[in-house]
Amino acid sequence: MEKVILVTGANSGIGLALCERLLYEDSRLQLCLACRNMQRAEAARSALLTSHPDAHIDLLHLDVGSVRSVLHAANKVKARYNRVDYLYLNAGIMPNPQIDIKAFFKGLFSSNVVKMFATAEGLLTQQDRVNKDGLQEVFATNLFGHFVLVRELDSILCQAGQTSRVVWTSSSNARRSAFSLDDVQHRLGTEPYASSKYASDLVSLALNRHNNSQGLYSSVICPGLVMTNLTYGILPSFFWTLIMPIMYLIRIFTNTFTLTPYNGAGALHSLFLKKTESLDPRAKYHSLTSGMGSNYTQPRQMDIDDDMSEALYVKLLEMEKAARKRLKEEDDNKQAYKKYLDQTE
Repeated sequence: MEKVILVTGANSGIGLALCERLLYEDSRLQLCLACRNMQRAEAARSALLTSHPDAHIDLLHLDVGSVRSVLHAANKVKARYNRVDYLYLNAGIMPNPQIDIKAFFKGLFSSNVVKMFATAEGLLTQQDRVNKDGLQEVFATNLFGHFVLVRELDSILCQAGQTSRVVWTSSSNARRSAFSLDDVQHRLGTEPYASSKYASDLVSLALNRHNNSQGLYSSVICPGLVMTNLTYGILPSFFWTLIMPIMYLIRIFTNTFTLTPYNGAGALHSLFLKKTESLDPRAKYHSLTSGMGSNYTQPRQMDIDDDMSEALYVKLLEMEKAARKRLKEEDDNKQAYKKYLDQTE
């Protein structure tokens, strides 16, 4: 029976590279590209079909930053498939990244240059904003929308006699210091991306605690330092032209500079090949690349604990309930208004 695989943010970068690697592994897969921009999704599908003309590739409109879009897309998935074997939660944003140029050049010629590029700690901030749901945009897109998606697909992810996988694309930028249970949306800070990625690490642990008995297993990966549209947005293009030779040189001495989306997708692909019983729920699987460009995966223990994981899980359940209630009230108000208009005509 062909596996059903859904990938969010699959139209470019790591998500598209993962789809390419999966199809080379098994072209009989039922692959679903879940994307916000359908024009780009169609272009990605066409590119994949060029190299895999017999592949089964579906498109799904999904904006994980919108709860309504997530619920609508989940209903389509449940109508289209009777199960999902792999759910890759890859979509993410880093809006308006700002870099401290002085700190950048200071770090570039220091002993901390590798850590600076690998984590952007103390170097990179973002300007977040509130979305239409009243949620912080980064939190909503990188974490909450994916959480709601997993919850909404529960009936086809957790089935008797079936094992399914949820895989989160996290980051080395995920740090405990950037996250607070008192501010899970990171309204008060300047590192929403790091906060959202650390939160995904916590949620993954909670999902395993609550759903392993139902056959659902969650894992977390780090793609390493990858040059994607998200990364290129951090610095002006001429900076990247100047420093790319330096980055390839640094890769000789560190394995975290994966650089290409293909290499960055290595851990995502690796988890597709791993047996469920071999997975470590407390490990983050890192895509790594040798100085000569050889790609491999290595698990590393995450800085997370059960109490914080459970507390965040409970908060997200409460937020999900509130979001569903708000949407129902909006729909009820629209119906009432429509009924009023019909009566007054």
